[in-house]
Amino acid sequence: MTKSFLLFFVLILFVSCSKDVEKKSVIEQKSLDLQIREAYSEGLDALEQGDVLFAARKFNEVEILYPQSDFAPKSSLMAAYSYYIQDYYEDCIMELDRFLKIYPKNKNLDYAYYMLGVAYYEQIVDEKKDTFSILKAKDYFEYLIKNYPNTEYAFDAAFKIELIEDILAAKELYVGRYYVDRKKWIPAINRFKNVVNDYDTTIYVEEALYRLVEIYYLLGLKEESKKYAALLGYNYQSSQWYENSFALFDESYEKIKRNEKNSKNNLRKKIKTLFSIDE
Repeated sequence: MTKSFLLFFVLILFVSCSKDVEKKSVIEQKSLDLQIREAYSEGLDALEQGDVLFAARKFNEVEILYPQSDFAPKSSLMAAYSYYIQDYYEDCIMELDRFLKIYPKNKNLDYAYYMLGVAYYEQIVDEKKDTFSILKAKDYFEYLIKNYPNTEYAFDAAFKIELIEDILAAKELYVGRYYVDRKKWIPAINRFKNVVNDYDTTIYVEEALYRLVEIYYLLGLKEESKKYAALLGYNYQSSQWYENSFALFDESYEKIKRNEKNSKNNLRKKIKTLFSIDE
């Protein structure tokens, strides 16, 4: 009888304690959820007011408070975005790298890769500077296009890659000209060939072809020079660079062009005289 009573008492106590624990857990859960929403809202408010460092800190706080919630990866991306809009690109990149490691299967990976590309892209200065940022941006944009081709970010990434290739081609030309000025023909040739082979859709390919025509001609390698002149003529016959290359092989070409110009000038003078008021 005593054993039965003790068992009944323990069961009652256990049920009572379970209810208290459950009630306490629900209260704590609600409190935690409220903290998360408040911290996230504070981050949004700070971002709107331009206090990006405080905003990033509040978004990180949300992630720490509730790492298993949907708010966690969202907050990580918002922290990265906070750094980005104030040009803290290194902090933005660090945040995005961390995001990719912690949330490798998140639904917003396309956005993360796009932001990484943009963060490096915004650090591009010009073709004379170091190419690290240029190449990193290109890598991320190409990865995005390959793995997320149908996203809204892929289209903009493709456009930015075109601009990046223009910058890279301009850099190759810049370095090639530097070698030409110092009569270092082999490295100059290699740079101009890079433009022709790797950046043939850019506006710089015409000059690169002409430079190859010019260098090979100066080195006495006429056949090689003619090969690039033919390529230049086939693709860009109406360009000034083609005319320049043509002049290398035809000594009378410049004389003919000058005579044509003088002839046109004389004709203009005759017409002007003919219709003069004094006549």
